[in-house]
Amino acid sequence: MTSATDNSPRRPSPLARVKSLPPWSLIAAGAVAGGLLGGVYGLAQPPVYTATAYVVAVPTEKSDSASALGFAQAYGRVATQVAVLGDAQVWAGVPVRTLKSSVQTATSPDAPMVSITATSARPDLAADMANAVSRALTRHANDTKSATNVELQQFARATKPTEPSSASPAVTGLVGASAGGLLGGLVLLARPRRSGADRDRDRGRPAAVPAPAVAAEAHGQL
Repeated sequence: MTSATDNSPRRPSPLARVKSLPPWSLIAAGAVAGGLLGGVYGLAQPPVYTATAYVVAVPTEKSDSASALGFAQAYGRVATQVAVLGDAQVWAGVPVRTLKSSVQTATSPDAPMVSITATSARPDLAADMANAVSRALTRHANDTKSATNVELQQFARATKPTEPSSASPAVTGLVGASAGGLLGGLVLLARPRRSGADRDRDRGRPAAVPAPAVAAEAHGQL
């Protein structure tokens, strides 16, 4: 007894529906997910404030500007050493390890100036740490002024910042959206391409097979 053949169209599976989505949907999904994660990260992170103080090396009558420039480079390197930070912790009111992780210095190859930058979650503490390190560095440098013939003077005090220097949630969200869209594009490029038979199978249609050769054509080829 021959059973009846079911010729009703088959519904595509959920996986086939996902595969049938347009390619740009993967990029859009990555951008949306990245933007949400970036925005949440920006909201969760506490704001960071930055304050900067400047000191300048001045040559004495027995020295010149070239010597002052060289000593400014040296002072920039020793500003974050324990000998300087040990005195700065008293004026800043924080331990040396906090100053070590929160204070950075920078020098210029053209000017005998040292910038001392401090970061903190409190704007007043950021200014206090920068000023404390600049004061301690100036004191240590001037203790050896008779030997170096270079005097270190305060050029500008650090002021209490009014706005955080860290990125806002809008910026982190934008960065996250860009990264998510880029990742989605890379996944789209890396995924394997499907053949026509795979696409027909996903749509519920049997793959097309070539028709058998006619007997006359088969005899003609022999």
